[in-house]
Amino acid sequence: MSIGLARLREEPDRVRQGAIDKGEDPTIVDQALALEGKRRQLLGDSDRLKAERNAASRQVGEAIRKGAVPNGPEVAALRQASTEAGVQIETIGAELAATESALEELLLRIPNPADPDVPVGDASANQVVRTWGEILRKDAPLPDGGTWTRRPHWEVAEALRMFDLERGAKITGSGFPVYTGQGSRLQRALIDFMLDVHTAEHGMTEIWPPAVVNAASARGTGQIPDKEDLMYVITRDDLYLVPTAEVPVTNLHRDEIFEADQLPIHYAAYSPCFRREAGAAGKDTRGILRVHQFDKVEMVFFEKPEASAEALEWLTGRAEVILQRLGLAYRVLLMATKDMGFVQAKKYDLEVWAPGVERWLEVSSCSNFRDYQARRMAIRYRPEAGAKPELVHTLNGSGVALARTVAAILETYQQPDGSLIVPDALASYMRTDRIGR
Repeated sequence: MSIGLARLREEPDRVRQGAIDKGEDPTIVDQALALEGKRRQLLGDSDRLKAERNAASRQVGEAIRKGAVPNGPEVAALRQASTEAGVQIETIGAELAATESALEELLLRIPNPADPDVPVGDASANQVVRTWGEILRKDAPLPDGGTWTRRPHWEVAEALRMFDLERGAKITGSGFPVYTGQGSRLQRALIDFMLDVHTAEHGMTEIWPPAVVNAASARGTGQIPDKEDLMYVITRDDLYLVPTAEVPVTNLHRDEIFEADQLPIHYAAYSPCFRREAGAAGKDTRGILRVHQFDKVEMVFFEKPEASAEALEWLTGRAEVILQRLGLAYRVLLMATKDMGFVQAKKYDLEVWAPGVERWLEVSSCSNFRDYQARRMAIRYRPEAGAKPELVHTLNGSGVALARTVAAILETYQQPDGSLIVPDALASYMRTDRIGR
């Protein structure tokens, strides 16, 4: 489950409004409440019958001790009452199991209510929190007073032979780019750079996770049932290609209990990511703005509940450090309820400016899930030694995603002569400060 039963019973209006705010069906909340009422009734009936059965069993012994004939009518009647109670208990047990299973499925389909400071509405209600860097324009000045026009990233990459979309489509299909030459080196440089910053400077522990996960892992982070259509499925083995390293890394601690002094835990992980992008046919078909396979460095945090709000701000700032080091202009958006996702309580998106196409490109989402994912995965901690375990809060954020970051680099750092300046932060990784024709 994701929404706790206590919260469902105590805050039904809040949970129902949370579903409405996210554009989800609020009647699921009422269905879940009805099943929870039935579950509690069945538990009560079962407990009552168990008490009656135990009482009848005791009365059998007492009757025999007082001289009743073991096979006599008095004892037989008591044994019959115990047997009938047992049959009813089994019947109720089967109904209770079915009710709990149906309730569990409904709870998985109730979205995480957004935090109170999240704007309500669709994408038009998203709020720009801050911006950084110079917004370059497509038409750029030359020293002699003339102008030159920045090209879209796919033209830059083609001229510099940095990726090959046609051969990628031949090998697999559209949306699976092949990076070549300096394009391939740029991918590797970005991954190494980001992991180095997050581990050496931000104190995160590096993880290299599997690229496939089982159904329990996908369910734990909320990919299923909510985003199942966006995932690639290995049907023979009931496995899923990861859409983000969030899935395997968060599941590292599924069914575990931390001691208080073990928190917080901060991970940084690289993984290839696979997304079907269902429903996106015809959008951003040129270049690498919308692909089915891309690379990403992900940050995953496990926090005490009282620290998670501040941790989200720090997490978002770590993604910003990467963009600042790369010299890419960006903005931070506080996402509105209908544009933030099913499982997030609060989310920031980071968008970089791509001057060649004159668009903002999303390269990172930084989210606080509070205890929503942890409840699904039973990830808990003890506030103090011997205390009853409580749910942790989980957070994650892209630190950052490569495909659109690469596009922004190509469009930002292209030169009038057709060459590409390598961002200072990547020069040592690339072993050059310029990529020529």
